Amino acid sequence: MAYGYGGTRQSEPKMKSPQAKAKSSPKPKSSGMTDKQKADLKKHMAQHKDLKDLSASQRKSHRAKMASRLRKGMSMAQAHRDIVK
Repeated sequence: MAYGYGGTRQSEPKMKSPQAKAKSSPKPKSSGMTDKQKADLKKHMAQHKDLKDLSASQRKSHRAKMASRLRKGMSMAQAHRDIVK
């Protein structure tokens, strides 16, 4: 038992058991990309490869950024505009 500021006796907080954490709600599943989104991204990246406007490392970074935004639910055009702005 611990004593508070006024010298009165206070009960100590109860510790939760480790099993209580295991029963909590599971993590939300991340929504992966659909087959259409994957095909669209592949087509989009092929255009960048043909234009030779990006280096290999820049293409890799651009692809990762695009994939991230597509998983969040953005369209291809929205994702691309968001990245190049």
